[in-house]
Amino acid sequence: MHAHGEVKEGRVKNIYNLGLKELPLKQMIEEFYRVEVSIRNDAKCAGLAEKRYGSLQNYEDAVFLCLGTGIGGATFFNGELIKPHRNAGSEYGHMVIQKENGIPCKCGRTGCFEKYCSMKAFKEKVKKILNLPETIEAREIIQAITDNRQNEELTQYIEKYINDLYIGIANIVKIIEPQAISLGGSFIYYKDILYTKLLEKAEEQKNLVEMPKIVLASLGNDAGMIGAVLE
Repeated sequence: MHAHGEVKEGRVKNIYNLGLKELPLKQMIEEFYRVEVSIRNDAKCAGLAEKRYGSLQNYEDAVFLCLGTGIGGATFFNGELIKPHRNAGSEYGHMVIQKENGIPCKCGRTGCFEKYCSMKAFKEKVKKILNLPETIEAREIIQAITDNRQNEELTQYIEKYINDLYIGIANIVKIIEPQAISLGGSFIYYKDILYTKLLEKAEEQKNLVEMPKIVLASLGNDAGMIGAVLE
């Protein structure tokens, strides 16, 4: 089973988006259903699937970033998912990229990566700029962006989003030095709008940061379910 938050030994901690500090999820499920279960963070499950069957299978040192409601991550060295002794790690979404006047995050810090570059943050900002209804579906947001390419405010925001995303990825690269970074979550549906521009940004800045391969996750929304049964 996969779950949001920091998963360690069957307990899920710091589920910021749900306002929960800690939940003994493994124990709760086992007591209710009377079956043994194992639990892992959803981004780590998706990362395992991408490493075994998808976009990262040809790389030994790699990072998977899941850009969705927040930003989750999984890190691989020598082909193995790293599993720190303290907590699950790879919580890249709570890396601070904007210290001064940063957006407050539910984790208690300000300026966290996911407050600027999660797809939730991206879509909320686009809806505000284009005055779109809150209940609009993702494919309709993509169409609205396409139809409003001449909107100057939207163009400036997308440029800022790409700059912030590049900063976060560049920080990860300087620390981890992976051979590849795979971008998953609902980000994969914005290839023409965001991914292509990110690659252009990386090329422009190649003299400052030598980027590894930046690829799109290939298993879509099934990645988490596939990875949940992998070891």
